[in-house]
Amino acid sequence: MQSGFRAGHGCTSATLKVLNDILTAIDKKHYCAAVFIDLAKAFDSVNHHILIGRLNSLGFSNDCLAWFTNYFSDRVQCVKSEGLLSGPLAVSMGVPQGSIPGPTLFSVYINEVALAAGESLIHLYADDTILYTSGPPLDTVLTTLQASFNAIQLSFRGLQLLLNTSKTKCMLFNRSLPAPTRLSNITTLDGSDLEYVDNYKYLGVWLDCKLSFQTHIKHLQSKVKSRIGFLFRNKASFTHAAKHTLVKLTILPILDFGDVIYKIASNTLLNKLDAVYHSAIRFVTKAPYTTHHCDLYALVGWPSLHTRRQTHWLHVIYKTLLGKVPPYLSSLVTIASPTCSTRSSRYISLVTPKTNYFFGRLSFQFSAANDWNELQKSLKLETLISLTSFKHQLSEQLTDYCTCT
Repeated sequence: MQSGFRAGHGCTSATLKVLNDILTAIDKKHYCAAVFIDLAKAFDSVNHHILIGRLNSLGFSNDCLAWFTNYFSDRVQCVKSEGLLSGPLAVSMGVPQGSIPGPTLFSVYINEVALAAGESLIHLYADDTILYTSGPPLDTVLTTLQASFNAIQLSFRGLQLLLNTSKTKCMLFNRSLPAPTRLSNITTLDGSDLEYVDNYKYLGVWLDCKLSFQTHIKHLQSKVKSRIGFLFRNKASFTHAAKHTLVKLTILPILDFGDVIYKIASNTLLNKLDAVYHSAIRFVTKAPYTTHHCDLYALVGWPSLHTRRQTHWLHVIYKTLLGKVPPYLSSLVTIASPTCSTRSSRYISLVTPKTNYFFGRLSFQFSAANDWNELQKSLKLETLISLTSFKHQLSEQLTDYCTCT
């Protein structure tokens, strides 16, 4: 359950896992509550003696332990301001910032915190931690969450990590159930009540209690509009090639980040992103405002945002089949075993789990299986091929056809 600084892991994979668990709970008509835990200066608060003890428990040799002890020793820091350099101050805690082993050492330091989650689920991305639980009676859900949160806080205290109470928030995901008139408070060990919020930025994506992604898309709109406005105001300074490169490097990454997560938003919201995407293309192509969006795609040679999202999504699914995603995602898909010998049984298909309502169909485990099986109707893969070959075949399948009337 640690996704920070690990090969094949990332913010997107971590959020897909958490979102899958929440949507699965909502599909069962369960309440799901979460605590987004924030730590104060976590990387700077690592106790060297505790960390060396952790390394020792993992079986590191005495020579390795001596090396790390030396690595942490005799470090100093100073501040330079307006040409003046302060005196050196000894650094007795923390992993060295900017160092290669620093993030891995921090993961070793904090990972055992996950064992304290008890009946709740937990996911870590370095020091970003989400603790969440679900169930039918809301009172039981909040009681379980409180007990797990207490245990997590004790683990943090044992590591001498300080909870940032003002930035640690609670959220009740209630898309399918009515919001209760009053919620029991989740409290810290010091007796402070955590604030319930309707929106929280988790690993770069704004989650809201309805999982509509309205807040996230609003932020994307605002961010892209401000950048496009700057580009248009200075368009005379750029060549056509420079415009193309600028949009590709400063606009598209914003729209692409986490797009496989927020693709479950309504078409009404997603269409708002199409509008800013079209503005970016007009900046590159100098096409007038009246130019049809299908013509815009042809002019710049880029697919629609819908096709971009679908392409990225199918890449994630295929990486899952190849085992190139974290186990917490690959365990959510199962290759189907053919029950009878037919022409279509030769093709790789996935088991589609049963769902109760619409929300279950939005989960990773359902939508990955469903979308893959739909793709196989035209792709017809009998064996797994390389990721590069799959991307090539997929590019031939996903073509933007104008369906506008």
